[in-house]
Amino acid sequence: MNKEYYELLQVNEDCTDEEIEASYKALKEKYNQEKWQDGEAGMNAAKMLGKLDAAYAEIMADRKEKKQNTSGASAFDEVSELIKKGDISGAQARLDSFNERNAEWHYLQSVVFYKKNWMNESKKQLEIAIQMDATNTKYRDAYDKLKARADYQQQTGGAPNTNPNVNTGDEQMGGNWCANCASFCYTWMCVNCLFNLCCNCR
Repeated sequence: MNKEYYELLQVNEDCTDEEIEASYKALKEKYNQEKWQDGEAGMNAAKMLGKLDAAYAEIMADRKEKKQNTSGASAFDEVSELIKKGDISGAQARLDSFNERNAEWHYLQSVVFYKKNWMNESKKQLEIAIQMDATNTKYRDAYDKLKARADYQQQTGGAPNTNPNVNTGDEQMGGNWCANCASFCYTWMCVNCLFNLCCNCR
């Protein structure tokens, strides 16, 4: 933010929104009176009114954006905490309340779907997150692990859950489960650990 805007309103960047508004109104009143003066004084006052309006609008818009970004980060932390506590319904409800859904939102939605054992839906959400933020290694690593698990299921005769309305457990996935138990459990553990670590390392 241009410091000249703050200087124009005779405030500093540490001032509250209320202090900025108060100074803005006081200066507006001052120049509104001076604009009726004859000659250059009146013209300068009229110009200052326009500058004050522009400065105030820019400052308040910038502050609003910063608040939204901060609250967004806090909200994501809240979702992560709900997931870590096992409150999947609460995490989903919190995600549903978001108006803007960025890459992190889709990642967290993927984690929620994973916890519900909706593997295909989880994978789709990770793909969206990667498309929105291709440089994020957390999303890429989670996707690779999840895809490895899905590929293993297909190779061993198991099929990932494709119906988001049905929460199937591992015992319902079919295939030669006993013969491949140790390998499958290891794959599952890798994916689960990755998701848990990604949620904890924010």
